Amino acid sequence: MRKTMAAIGLGAAVLLAGCNTNPLLVKRSQCPAVAVPYHVGSVTKFDPPQSRNADAIALTAQITDLQGNCIEGADFLSTDVSFVVAAQRRDKGPAKQVYLPMFVALAQGGNVLVSKQITGVQLDFAEGALRAEARGGARADVHRSAVALSPEIQERISRKRNADDPDALTDPLSDPQVRAAVRAASFEVLVGFQLDDASLAYNVTK
Repeated sequence: MRKTMAAIGLGAAVLLAGCNTNPLLVKRSQCPAVAVPYHVGSVTKFDPPQSRNADAIALTAQITDLQGNCIEGADFLSTDVSFVVAAQRRDKGPAKQVYLPMFVALAQGGNVLVSKQITGVQLDFAEGALRAEARGGARADVHRSAVALSPEIQERISRKRNADDPDALTDPLSDPQVRAAVRAASFEVLVGFQLDDASLAYNVTK
């Protein structure tokens, strides 16, 4: 996924930093975070497909080892995402290939979908093997202008605070204007299985 964003983003990547010189200093990371959304980090296949009994589970798979590596270029922040899909089938049997569709999406502001790419992984079960793994990855590019805060907002977040300042213990994000600006300049890369309605409903209720 190579998407250039000149818009806004997700999830406050702002942390109260444990800075050696000033523990009240706030630092912000511009790099998109990576995450697996609720209910789409695993998939269960049934045989027969319409059954939801435990003894009908033919295969289960889950996303593990999700990692994001941010590469800061002159114009773009590029996030290389990697993950592993670990699967287990019910019965030992002949060698078999199973394809699982997945998605990689770029979200903004915590609730706005900017882009979504459908991809997938192929699991290769060896003869007699119950388990298989497959690795996947993607890249998301965000333009630096999309994650830049205005000088005024940046000053409110990052200015040094002394212990005797009236607002020394006040979180800058408690200011609605600051919080909205940070959300508007933050992104998140989301990875999950592309589930049909029945599979999603099963994950929600299990």
